Parts: sequence; C-alpha cells; structure tokens
Amino acid sequence: MNHIASPDNSDRGIERQIQAKGLTAPRVTPADIKANIVSEHYFTAAEAVAYNAGGPTVVPDAPLHLLTFCVLVLKNGFTVTGESACASPENFDAAIGKQIARANAEQKIWPLMGYALKEMLHMITQTRGRPTADSDDFLAGAKACDRFDPTCESCQ
Repeated sequence: MNHIASPDNSDRGIERQIQAKGLTAPRVTPADIKANIVSEHYFTAAEAVAYNAGGPTVVPDAPLHLLTFCVLVLKNGFTVTGESACASPENFDAAIGKQIARANAEQKIWPLMGYALKEMLHMITQTRGRPTADSDDFLAGAKACDRFDPTCESCQ
C-alpha cells in the first residue's frame, strides 16, 4: 500500500511552505503571534466555580474539572481565550488540556493580527504609496507611533 504524506497544515508548516515559495509580502507569522503574547493563565471550570463561590470548600459538579481554559494577554492588554473539554474523564490529562486550550486561544489571535496588518498596509498605501520591501516585518517592532501619529517625526 502506498502511503502519501499529508501536508503539514500547522501554523509552522504553512509558514515553511510560504517561505519555500519565496513569498515575501507582509504577513502575520507564527513568531509574530508568539511575540504578541505577554502572559498566559490556565484554570478549570471547577476552579472558577470554587473561586467564585468563595473558596475550595465548594465542591462543583464533577464534569467541570474536565473543562480547561486558557487566557492569553496580548501586548496591548487585549485578552483571548481558548478552551478544551474532555468527553471521557478517564482520558483527562491536565497538561494536554492546557496545550489544546492554548492552541485554541492562539488561533483567535490570527484574525486579530491579520486585521491589524491589513489596516496598517492600507494606511501605508493611503499615506505613503505602495508598501515597500522593508515594511514586511513591521509587526515585530511596532510601536504606538507606527499607527501614523501626525506628531511623530518617524511617521512623517
């Protein structure tokens, strides 16, 4: 039987494909996503219920410990959440739950940063003409003045 390798559709795999094709236009990369995260926080629904009820003396319904949340705080203070639910209690593993919850939270960052990139490219086009080759990595070093503040000498 012939085995055909499936394409690597992970974020890193897609980035490798883009680089292999020599595509160099501005884009959001997995490194940009990671660099935009300043902190991560994990908890289960059972922990949230116990905390909200005043402490660990409250025993929530058993299935709540199978639901894991991840909260990612981004550089600008915005938060995104991801979650992971386990159908079979016998399969629950806290580390795997955290890994899945984080991956789900990271997936929510892509459209946010994609929109921000498109907005910046639009502003560049409107204020300075066509984007240039040196504008392709602007997300990594973006500062407040990168939002085209008219009082900033760099933005003139």
